[in-house]
Amino acid sequence: MFKKFLMGTVALSVAATVAIAADGVRFNVVSGDKEHAYDKMVAESIEGIGFYLSDPHERINDGYADKYGGTNLDNLGFFSIANDGGLRELLIKAPELGGFSPFNQHIYKLKAENKTYVGHIVPSTMLDIVGVTDAKIRKDFESLFPALDKLTQDQIGGDVVITKYDSLTKTPMMNFEKTFDRPDDLLDFVETFQEEFEAAFEGKKYIIAGYKNFREVYNDREEDFSKYDAYWVYSLCHFKFSEGIFNKGRPDAGAFAPCSMYMYIEKGSNKLVIGMPKLENWIAVMNIKNPKMTKAIHDLDKEIIAIMNDLGAVSK
Repeated sequence: MFKKFLMGTVALSVAATVAIAADGVRFNVVSGDKEHAYDKMVAESIEGIGFYLSDPHERINDGYADKYGGTNLDNLGFFSIANDGGLRELLIKAPELGGFSPFNQHIYKLKAENKTYVGHIVPSTMLDIVGVTDAKIRKDFESLFPALDKLTQDQIGGDVVITKYDSLTKTPMMNFEKTFDRPDDLLDFVETFQEEFEAAFEGKKYIIAGYKNFREVYNDREEDFSKYDAYWVYSLCHFKFSEGIFNKGRPDAGAFAPCSMYMYIEKGSNKLVIGMPKLENWIAVMNIKNPKMTKAIHDLDKEIIAIMNDLGAVSK
């Protein structure tokens, strides 16, 4: 059974590529605790349909309970997955897809109800946020998802609920460029920047929740990815911030977590290109109206931009 929930109006500017009442997040909602079935699906079945799990973060609710003395959740899990084979040609044409590659196949369950929620952001919304407008690329990217949705229906079951929203924020992405003196061994620059990046974010209490090096993935697969000398994606999380959203009544917004920040250097270039979806998208797509939450989201966007600027990445 399919259901669509209208999440309400959001008083934000309409992005040109987003239609009124767009699909936001797709969840399978099923009675009972489906943690075991979910774990089995991601551990044993998703590779059979071309998806690869890179950075699992299961039962984050236990961390909330230990650190903050309690939780409203029976389960909260972030499982970063990507269809490596299907993405290669798309990333060559549209590197900004790294903003949701990998993405979270989300799971949560509230203590107050006997239902499990499993799902992900709708791919058309991912595309709208990162700014991909090419019809062929959009079609090919969206075509990667039906197999995952079918697998989830087969192994998790339940009703399919698709949330609705009115519009994205005017500028859904934060984008940066960092020009550098290219050394003879590019790895010297990459490793130094990555060390500085990780230290800067960890110094501000962020967690490096994941890392996926697509250049290495395709080298290992012996598939051409020569457009880029380097291409990697970081997954970022701020534990206290996330607790204030997901453990305070909006675990559904965890479909956006952790945040993917992609970085690439085109072949022969001396420019590091960086992009990440703003957390402000959570407000629009998930219809978050709680003033404390919206302030925290805006503050984190500003802080991330400031950290990147301090690292010499110029906002674009």
